Amino acid sequence: MKKLLPFVVLLILSSSIVSCFNDNDDSPSTATSLEIKDFIWKGMNVFYLYKGLVPDLANDRFSSDQQYTDYLNGFSTPEAIFEDVKTDEIDPASGLPIDDFSFLVDDYIALEQAFDGITLNNGMEFGLVRYPAPNESLVFGYVRYVLPGTDAETKGVERGDIFNTIDGTQLNDQNFRTLIAQNSYTIGLATFDGATVTPTGESIPLTKSQYTENPVYISKTIDVGGNPVGYIMYNAFTADFDAQLNQAFGQLKSAGVTDLILDLRYNGGGRVDTAIDLSSMITGQFNGQIFSTEQWNADRQEQFGGTNLFNNTIRTGAAINSLNLNRLYVLTTRSSASASELVINGLDPYIQVIQIGTATRGKFQASVTLYDSGNFRRDSSDLNRGHTYAIQPLVLKSLNSVGFTDYYEGFTPDVELAENYSNLGVLGEPNEPLLEAAINYILGNRIAKYDVNELENLGDSNMLNLDYERMYIINDN
Repeated sequence: MKKLLPFVVLLILSSSIVSCFNDNDDSPSTATSLEIKDFIWKGMNVFYLYKGLVPDLANDRFSSDQQYTDYLNGFSTPEAIFEDVKTDEIDPASGLPIDDFSFLVDDYIALEQAFDGITLNNGMEFGLVRYPAPNESLVFGYVRYVLPGTDAETKGVERGDIFNTIDGTQLNDQNFRTLIAQNSYTIGLATFDGATVTPTGESIPLTKSQYTENPVYISKTIDVGGNPVGYIMYNAFTADFDAQLNQAFGQLKSAGVTDLILDLRYNGGGRVDTAIDLSSMITGQFNGQIFSTEQWNADRQEQFGGTNLFNNTIRTGAAINSLNLNRLYVLTTRSSASASELVINGLDPYIQVIQIGTATRGKFQASVTLYDSGNFRRDSSDLNRGHTYAIQPLVLKSLNSVGFTDYYEGFTPDVELAENYSNLGVLGEPNEPLLEAAINYILGNRIAKYDVNELENLGDSNMLNLDYERMYIINDN
């Protein structure tokens, strides 16, 4: 993959304006609000994908230092100026926001940890959905899976468990974010029969601690009609675990799998280069061919725009274990986003991709972390150490080899099947509903749509993480 950095800062402004961009980077004192707002405007002016939609980011927006300073001082907080320079326009075709993903953080250390798969976690990975009518304002949670070595595992939490209260308070569409954000809380268990949520009176206290998640949750071979079929449940594109992912593919390769079922139903995205490596593991016969192309803003396209190619090594230099498949089965839900969708879109022109589940999130843009330094890099000698603000703007959108992009509404499945919260099944077992549907498809028992009502998804246990549903690029040099 082509590397993004080192950045070359090209602020196309008059020399009088450039003078107002000199930060006091050598000072150990706390940065001023003006310095931080200056950094935010600069970063967005240089790299924001939708710069052309924001008049205040125009290169000729300011005619003097004073006009620029007055503009910055017009915002009470860094957050306020960030919202001003992020487009709020709507895509006319889908009616959805053009940019639903750029964000600002005041603690880039926590952001970096999230990118490495390190979070505060009690081990209960769950989804949140509305009650059926007529109680749609109420919310219940369902346990998707439990991480090994966590408090939830110790307390006996299992996939399929239902809860409708936290600390005795009924979850609803106004309070669920606040309730799940706590580091310690007690869930109140319930049952769900497809129509009614019924409390059981049981409760489980849970406490979060720092945890590093291996995204390769399950990797196994299943006998399907006498043939070995690979199954991988992969929950995040976390580069620190690329070797483990490659090892899993090595085991499937040794088993001689004839098909692969890739379970991305809870995978909200992550590193672009890991998505390319995964796609190269699935295939292998397209090494050196175009996987995707990048579209940047008009000022940056010539400098950074280019192509990403299928490859034969992971970032450690180890050879990729490729399966050379011409067909892939992908399990998806609304929680399948960003890099998960990149894999589907990038592979689609080359092999048959059969999607089973529900529609994906609809995110085709990638972001990068910008720090307050002369070249926006973290390792720059002039990094402003007076604050830990960073911006994570969308900087490019991804197109597959035939130019397809802008899938705001996500990818619609070939086989439509929503998870049944009253019967989730055991992940990785052949009778788990989504996996069973894929197996039936392989065997020729193709059902286009199953009769399972889908409740409205409101989020999940990862929704408060800084890297939630993000696709991003990072410089490793």
